[in-house]
Amino acid sequence: MSVEVVHWNPRRPLYRGRLARFGPRLNNFGDLLGPVIVKEMLKRAGVAQQKTGASHRLLAVGSILHLANEGDSIWGAGVNGKKLTSEYSFDKLDVRAVRGPLTQRILEDSGIAVPSVFGDPGLLVGQLWSRNELAATHGQCRFSVVPNFHDFHLSSQDAQTVDPRGQLWDVIGKIAASDLVVGSSLHGIVIAESLGIPARLVLSNTEPLFKYQDYYQGTGRTAFTPANSIAEALQLGGEPLPEWDPTPLRDAFPFDLWGTTTA
Repeated sequence: MSVEVVHWNPRRPLYRGRLARFGPRLNNFGDLLGPVIVKEMLKRAGVAQQKTGASHRLLAVGSILHLANEGDSIWGAGVNGKKLTSEYSFDKLDVRAVRGPLTQRILEDSGIAVPSVFGDPGLLVGQLWSRNELAATHGQCRFSVVPNFHDFHLSSQDAQTVDPRGQLWDVIGKIAASDLVVGSSLHGIVIAESLGIPARLVLSNTEPLFKYQDYYQGTGRTAFTPANSIAEALQLGGEPLPEWDPTPLRDAFPFDLWGTTTA
């Protein structure tokens, strides 16, 4: 059985207007994680992933619930803080897990049943791949700066700055090779923490706090202290790592969409 793993990866506009032209896809690494993690979960369970004739849609990883259609399955995705007042195109969803309790509350207010199973599936990266394996081709560094892609043009872009639009495994490898990760990329923080690496959020110039609050609360941290600058983040060091049990999120993986109950 084939399932489409929905993720956000638009083409970059070359220029706008009535005759707009578009170039390569954005390829923000955090938005590419969903299909990769789902593929690995299936691989480890020995479940074949068909490539054609999708009969169902699964939203996993990212602030992409505004992309959901009626009856779609949700595993760890979240609400986009820029679209809190959006009119969604669904009345019913098959929710297995969400990123955090803020997403849960918004969906429940819309009449959607949501279990209290929280966590961004990016947190499973450290269980699915070892830190040493991921960092093998990168030299160890004291810290890395991973900005949200909207903030990248504002960053110093020195040797410690990681372009979140770089090749997926290269970005993850640079994070894995770091002793500390700071920046406004949510998935820079998520991947670091999945690998046991301290991380500190730097306030974004473009991103609302919603997704960060949702993530931290979903990992049992109702309070967190974002930094106002890279320098402040380095001075503060990382937030306390989450005391978060991945078992409920893993157990909530929708193997049944592929016609199996394998766990």
